[in-house]
Amino acid sequence: MIGVLLFELIIFLHELGHFIAAKKSGVKVNEFALGMGPKIFSFGKGETKYSLRAFPIGGFCAMEGEDEESPEPRAFNNAKIWKRMIIVIAGAAMNIILGFVMMFVVVVQQDSYSSTTISDFPASSFSANSGLQKGDVIKEIGGYGVTNSMDFSFPIATADLKEVDGSTLTVYKEDCCNYLFRHCLAIVNDEKAPITDDKIINKVDKVMNSASAKINLCESKKDAESIYNDAYKKVDEICGVKNSKIEKIVEKETRKRYTADVLVERDGKEIELKDVEFYTYTTADNPDPQVGIDFYVEPIEKNVGTVISQTFKQTVSACKMIYASLGGLLSGKFGFKEMSGPVGIASAVTQVASDGLQTAGFLEAVNRILYVMMLITINLGLFNMLPFPALDGGRFVFLVIEAIRGKSVPRKAEAIVNGVGMALLLTFMAVVTVSDIIKLF
Repeated sequence: MIGVLLFELIIFLHELGHFIAAKKSGVKVNEFALGMGPKIFSFGKGETKYSLRAFPIGGFCAMEGEDEESPEPRAFNNAKIWKRMIIVIAGAAMNIILGFVMMFVVVVQQDSYSSTTISDFPASSFSANSGLQKGDVIKEIGGYGVTNSMDFSFPIATADLKEVDGSTLTVYKEDCCNYLFRHCLAIVNDEKAPITDDKIINKVDKVMNSASAKINLCESKKDAESIYNDAYKKVDEICGVKNSKIEKIVEKETRKRYTADVLVERDGKEIELKDVEFYTYTTADNPDPQVGIDFYVEPIEKNVGTVISQTFKQTVSACKMIYASLGGLLSGKFGFKEMSGPVGIASAVTQVASDGLQTAGFLEAVNRILYVMMLITINLGLFNMLPFPALDGGRFVFLVIEAIRGKSVPRKAEAIVNGVGMALLLTFMAVVTVSDIIKLF
């Protein structure tokens, strides 16, 4: 229910953008509706009818002369072309503004922000063993431009999963670091005799991180193995473990790794690192390889300037991610199963709210909902401005053609094109909705 209400709020504000722009431009609005299908109730005020409809999957702002010729002086078709352009893009603009405001509310609460400069690596890092270094400023990942930390998630999550040679020095160093990391966790969290002394835990952590940093720089397997063995024994000694057998590094012919080319700025020069491997793992619940960000970045101090800057940059990042996702759909990188319509969106928002309340408290749940809603409202705005018939972007294209030609496209031709586009959109929405419902069950 929460998801449905929030989704309809976004639709309402989108249509409100058209409504306000139309009224300010002197265009007559016949009906302003929230929802689609049969009317639940309606009332009139002035020249406009306001209605609530049965299906909470959309809404509309019906203007006089929008889809047909009208002799009414205040009809949409009789307004100046620049006014019509503003009215058409006003809905998407309202969505982007709303997304910016939601992002600001999330950003302003944070104590500091993350830069794109690598400050350090965890002991289990893969990328540290395949090219990235402390102090690198990340510019691109897999050709995807990076301007702030929000830009990391999409290219890493969509990096190529491929088989890599399991006998390489890079993989061997990754294994040395991860075997050591796993051994340290096993000792500290041993069910029979867990280590609770903070001093011992800190010593183990220091040895593990120091050894991993040295392994990252090794130029041979022999050097990496030597550091690994010494650290393994040192951890056992600190924890009082006797006669422990050092786990031998097992080399395989191939390994699955998420990889991408990374462009970094290092010592004032841009360097492209080929096939950087990111932390690739599986879990008991999910045997399919997953990927994670395996480096730390330097913080950015919070002040008025950085709050505004981060709000703007992260909003732009959200727009960029949405367009990149659309490109992935068109190119076939993402499948139909990964898409969601109104039902799936409402379900996702409700799930985010529920999970947030259970694990993080009310304020964090609200922030998570705001973030998801920010993505949805920007998504709606950008999607509507695509140059596709029946969408705002398609209507805007017709206006651009009219401005260039000096006369409008024949109404009949425009009506046919928009009619076909609407039919395709409704069919697509129906298919996606059915898919969402199936996913629910």
